[in-house]
Amino acid sequence: MEARVLEMLDLQDKMNSLASGDDWRSGVTNKGKVINWRRTVYMELAEAIDSLPWKHWKNIEGNIDYDNFKIEMIDIWHFVMSELMKYYDKNTVTKLILENSNHRSAIKMPIDWKIENNAQLDEIIAPFEELLRISLQSENSEEYFTAFLKQFFISLDSASISLDELYELYIWKNVLNCFRQDNGYKEGTYIKMWNGEEDNVVMQRVLANTQNIGFQSIYDGLTAAYKEIK
Repeated sequence: MEARVLEMLDLQDKMNSLASGDDWRSGVTNKGKVINWRRTVYMELAEAIDSLPWKHWKNIEGNIDYDNFKIEMIDIWHFVMSELMKYYDKNTVTKLILENSNHRSAIKMPIDWKIENNAQLDEIIAPFEELLRISLQSENSEEYFTAFLKQFFISLDSASISLDELYELYIWKNVLNCFRQDNGYKEGTYIKMWNGEEDNVVMQRVLANTQNIGFQSIYDGLTAAYKEIK
């Protein structure tokens, strides 16, 4: 698992350099825009929570959008790794991640939402709101980042996402993010809806139809699908 964590950190480093310039750790992009990784974490957490049927005034018999929830958690992982690499070298970040990746949650999110789960909403959402609370703090100590990672992995376990699945989901989302950057995402010319489907959905179909799952094979599959946009 150490090699996989280092691989994810390397890919994230390259992604950040592609999107924001090689000096992204300074906290400013090559276009002069401030980078705030913790803000991206709590904003994505709000979107993740919105995948649950928590609203009492609408869609009261709605189900959880678990697939979208997982995508939001993977996006959060991109930003957690980036925040850590801002302060530590990759070997130290790997050590911190592995030391905290075994934390488990006593609360489990129901993947198939039932009406009786509505009464447990506060308890189910609690791990994610605690992570949100931590992300709003401005500390930079090792103790802070240990608590940050601990709560992230508790939240991940609460959603029944293993470290192995986190790795697999991260790889495919990283490919998609690189593809977006290469095709005008930062400039605003990228097309996110592909013939009526969001690129995340197309990506999952590309994965299902790709025998040798690797960065280049997935990227090539996306390229072929993107050319078919009408």
